[in-house]
Amino acid sequence: MQTRTLGTTGPQTSVLGLGCMGMSALYGDTDRAESIATLHAALEAGVTLLDTGDFYGMGHNELLIGEALRGVPAATREKALISVKFGALRTVEGAFSGYDGRPEAVKNFAAYSLQRLGTDHIDIYRIARLDPAVPIEETVGAIAELVEAGHVRHIGLSEVGADSLRRAATVAPISDLQIEYSLISRGIEDEILPTARELGIGITAYGVLARGLISGHWQRGRTLAANDFRGMSPRFQGENLDHNLDLVDALRKIAEQKGVSVAQTSIAWVLSRGEDIVPLIGARRRDRLAEALGAMEITLDADDLAAIERAVPAGAAAGDRYPAEQMARLDSER
Repeated sequence: MQTRTLGTTGPQTSVLGLGCMGMSALYGDTDRAESIATLHAALEAGVTLLDTGDFYGMGHNELLIGEALRGVPAATREKALISVKFGALRTVEGAFSGYDGRPEAVKNFAAYSLQRLGTDHIDIYRIARLDPAVPIEETVGAIAELVEAGHVRHIGLSEVGADSLRRAATVAPISDLQIEYSLISRGIEDEILPTARELGIGITAYGVLARGLISGHWQRGRTLAANDFRGMSPRFQGENLDHNLDLVDALRKIAEQKGVSVAQTSIAWVLSRGEDIVPLIGARRRDRLAEALGAMEITLDADDLAAIERAVPAGAAAGDRYPAEQMARLDSER
């Protein structure tokens, strides 16, 4: 397994991380046995970074990861790094009702996560979205106190803009910024990515397959389950979806010429963007995991990259990456 380091102060991790959200929520029905098997397969393949959130399935995802880690050899468990997002407030019905970044809330969230995960420390801890009512310095300061107490190893951030990134970095070392980055989500290239690089902060890129949209597996006319949030995503709606799948068809021609899959091409493109970027793959099944891991073997030369840029130019996607209400909560989009 190839490795990369998260920023100048973060841990060394596998070149690909496993995003575990879909194993518990938001993408339709889940399969617990297959999820555990996929987690084990990822760890056996050398994937060390497991990404979760305490609000994924209202704690279900952390419990699932904890269960999976209890079923692996001690040496494998020792290498595993758990990245946790916190702060999202949910209703009983599953709706999102805001974010809480108060210092006392930070420590409360951490206590519950440690219990669910069955561990004495969290490797990387980050608020999922900026709490507009709490200065980021206070939230990061609270995580820094958890680091000092030994409950957290590294401080991360998620979906914040360049200004917030700078302010946070004045309080404590920041290992990485978790943010959406893919062929059709390239907004970070203008200001956020250069700022992160200036500050020595790594990037963990989620949504590298745009929630399956640019995986090559999405079928036109697909019917989504009522509990699949992509049914509300602008990029998966009507003419937007047709336009975006046309982009995938153009990308497919390049992938076929190289003898690889569309998903592998999409992941390899993110890998090519810099050694300071670690893509998170959201595989929920072992076959999808195996396909994604194959991206590590792909080399995209200058001609390949130019062809990809022609097929899927920056800004070519139709529709925002979240519904309007959620977009409004993104500090990274301001």
